Amino acid sequence: MTGTETPVSATPVYASAEVPLPTSGRILLSNRVLVRISGPGTDKFLQGQLSQDLGDVKTGFSPRAAGATPKGRAYCLTRLVRDGDDVLMDLPSELAEATMAHLRKYMMLFRGTTMTEHTGGRITGLLGTDAASRLAGEQLNSLEAAGDTLALDCGLLIRTENTADGVSRYELWQASASDVDLGNIPEKTLSDWQASEIAAGVPMLSTASSEAYVPQMLNWQHLGGVHFKKGCYTGQEIIARMHFLGQLKKSLFRFRIAEASSLPAPGTSIMAGERSVGEIVNAVGFTDGSCELLAVIRHDAANSELLAEGLPQAVLEQRPLPYSVTEREGSEPKDT
Repeated sequence: MTGTETPVSATPVYASAEVPLPTSGRILLSNRVLVRISGPGTDKFLQGQLSQDLGDVKTGFSPRAAGATPKGRAYCLTRLVRDGDDVLMDLPSELAEATMAHLRKYMMLFRGTTMTEHTGGRITGLLGTDAASRLAGEQLNSLEAAGDTLALDCGLLIRTENTADGVSRYELWQASASDVDLGNIPEKTLSDWQASEIAAGVPMLSTASSEAYVPQMLNWQHLGGVHFKKGCYTGQEIIARMHFLGQLKKSLFRFRIAEASSLPAPGTSIMAGERSVGEIVNAVGFTDGSCELLAVIRHDAANSELLAEGLPQAVLEQRPLPYSVTEREGSEPKDT
């Protein structure tokens, strides 16, 4: 961030997620759009632009991926889903147009390959197993790990990461939105889903964070989104060097602020005394006046007393993630 103004959300903390986080519910994820890539060059095109090996994107498994600039900075965090010969991906609504415009610059090399937004498609987030079990029945047992995918008549059911408290989560991707009978499964808010994403350690890019971080700084490798053994793709040299030479000096942490007068916006600096040691990536407020956030923080400052800029009384309390970040524990990174 530059300048003297601190970005602070106008949304009051009390207008957000439930406390405690719901363990059963369905949420229309209106902040994300579905995109379809079709044509004979689909896999080659995506293989050259994204951090995932397209050979691992197959029926039954839908891994995460990142798109990066030549300097290795992530402008796209997505999931890749095989749908026949096509590939579906999701994008944040606020970045979708710019991301698709950027990717189309490279698509011109692949004649007959197209990228289109599913204006009638939708993604529904499912908290707990109640809704997912109603959709899939006994087949739900086949979705054992994050990324496991089941094709249903109503769409594609994808297991996503549990929260740190062990709440199971799923997503239903529908290229053509159609109502599904979920009985009395309660409808929850987008803030409830965002709170579950933060509790699962899953970041989402915004205009404030696009092209700001190498994917590893967002823990994307620990969410299965970076394949370090695939061939070349845009940004691969920087991303691979950071991995193999152990050069990661900052990564994504989860924090809680017990009482916040306002909700800090993405891009807000995290301060250790007078020094800026990181920035907020995502934040959500709760009905009890607290908030949780994901922030990229320098490893050497993570145990300091940290404050969000503009909230001088709001000390950040570090909260657990559901996965281990080996790079900040002094361990050698593992190849995937």
